[in-house]
Amino acid sequence: MLKPNDKWRWYYSDSEGYLMLDLGEEIVFRTNLSRNLLVDCAFSDNHFSVDDASDYQTYKECISGLELPEPRKVELILYCVAAKRFHKPVQPRSWFFDYQQSGEELAPQEGDMVSLVNSYSQGYFIVLEVGECASLCALVDRQPFILNGSKTLEFGQVIKVMHDRMALANHILQPELIALVG
Repeated sequence: MLKPNDKWRWYYSDSEGYLMLDLGEEIVFRTNLSRNLLVDCAFSDNHFSVDDASDYQTYKECISGLELPEPRKVELILYCVAAKRFHKPVQPRSWFFDYQQSGEELAPQEGDMVSLVNSYSQGYFIVLEVGECASLCALVDRQPFILNGSKTLEFGQVIKVMHDRMALANHILQPELIALVG
């Protein structure tokens, strides 16, 4: 798996229209963050920071149990690190999701897996930033999540959602235990 390096640098590419990560040795990663999703500081060169490296390690550990090929895991980790650092603050878009909490509200932690559902889809998301009532989450499923008749979320895209729409889903990271009976 790719190991973070202090020579990596973030920059915005006008020609691509996305935030990029220069990994050195002529390898460049294009994030899924377009101009309209970025905070102002994303438009200057930024080194891959100690905080980025820490987040990279956190997300790497959190998604290690997902059934994804290694290159897709690295892609997801880099999407998560980029979103946490450079995604513009947004309001929750909870209307796309069904309520899942009755009574006690969920208090997710960064790196938790949560399930979100609506009448079109059911999907799993990783929590990137936890707020008081809502959290920024990234889709970890390879299949698109249908938000409504015309909008979808793709692998690694983020959305902010109220906690009452989430159900904890860390169980998807643990291999099933099978008892052999003989």
